[in-house]
Amino acid sequence: MARPRKDVKFQHRGSGSKARRPSASMSEISENASEPGSPTSQSRNGSLTTSQNDPPSAPPQSEYEKKKANFITRTIWTFIMIGGFFWAMFAGHIYIIIVVTAVQIISFKEVIAIANVPSRARSLRFTKSLNWYFLGTFMYFLYGESIIYYFKHVLLVDRILLPLATHHRFISFMLYIIGFVFFVGSLQKGHYRFQFTQFAWTHMALFLIVGQAHFVINNIFEGMIWFFLPVAMVITNDIWAYLCGITFGRTPLIKISPKKTWEGFLGAWFFTIVFAIGLTSVMIRYNYFICPVNDLGANIWTGLECRPNPVFVPRNYTLPVPLPAWTHLPSTFSIAPVQFHVFVLATFASLIAPFGGFFASGLKRTFKIKDFGDSIPGHGGMTDRMDCQFIMGSIAFMYYSSFIAIHQASVGSIIEAAITGLTPEEQMEVVKGLSRHLINQDVISPKVLEYLTGELKMR
Repeated sequence: MARPRKDVKFQHRGSGSKARRPSASMSEISENASEPGSPTSQSRNGSLTTSQNDPPSAPPQSEYEKKKANFITRTIWTFIMIGGFFWAMFAGHIYIIIVVTAVQIISFKEVIAIANVPSRARSLRFTKSLNWYFLGTFMYFLYGESIIYYFKHVLLVDRILLPLATHHRFISFMLYIIGFVFFVGSLQKGHYRFQFTQFAWTHMALFLIVGQAHFVINNIFEGMIWFFLPVAMVITNDIWAYLCGITFGRTPLIKISPKKTWEGFLGAWFFTIVFAIGLTSVMIRYNYFICPVNDLGANIWTGLECRPNPVFVPRNYTLPVPLPAWTHLPSTFSIAPVQFHVFVLATFASLIAPFGGFFASGLKRTFKIKDFGDSIPGHGGMTDRMDCQFIMGSIAFMYYSSFIAIHQASVGSIIEAAITGLTPEEQMEVVKGLSRHLINQDVISPKVLEYLTGELKMR
């Protein structure tokens, strides 16, 4: 029997303590040894000796210091996000579209990451690749739909882009079918239930994040006011819900979010309406905010030119019942019709959009996580900040399309009808007819019609 070494000392917690697993103890020892200022280090002969050269370890941060550091980080990144947002909005529509695209990609990544951990543990191949493939396919379809709708007058006259525009939906469908076939081919025995759950989870994320972000993009194309106003209303509602809740909130609103109160909920509704009406009265004075996008190179300095939607033009309204004379208030007043629509949108932002946040809270409670990620220092994940914005963007687009948008013939729709419904000879007759009309209006020279007629004779 070997003699025990005298320089090794073992500390026992008690006679009934169990031996620790070697793997756990080795990891703990290695972690302690690698930390600066560690009180012990393991020598080569196995003895534990006190380090003489290491500096004394820093005292752990108190709870107050941690909260203070988090508050400073959160404040700094809040100003960074606000500054970046306003810079992108004033720099031009293309920049704010890039911001929205980045937000939806990061949010998709965070939501998918919740369910990707078990797939890595099961060593399933292609799960992550398929998620990104479906994201790319979905974005190609939705962004293509928007670009074709708003810029068909550019795409349909280009020889290279014309086939992509006219067959866009079929191309998108075939891209999805390729991903579907690849998913079925990647199914592994013993993991069917889990893989189909992942497939459904991916499609839920695509619908709730990418699908709703598509409506936000359309809001930008319809006019910056339809993008910025819903965003500002949601932020304002969130702030006032917090202030009203901590001031006089008493009655819990919903169990899934116990800090929300009815008092904060209704108080935020009132202040959001007041804020939205004031902000709208300022924004409708500038064409940059109310004009649909017809030039992606425009910015706040160059501006946009358009015929304003009638909802932005003030009208005179008379009360059905005259006010008493002692009130000294007029019975007739002038107001832009958009203010009535803003009242409805502010109501949606206050009473409906918060349920996007409640949905996200329920999702986090399901997976027992505090935040969706750490994409924004001090704030958590991108999804934690955008949960209400996505649903509000969808509501704003649906409301605008149903009650505000003016559906009339556009250059792009006429060109599309001519290209897809007329033969080349009929298209030339349309060109000649328009040329005659423009000649009679002294817009173009008669030589244009002579040139077109000569070209036709040569053919």
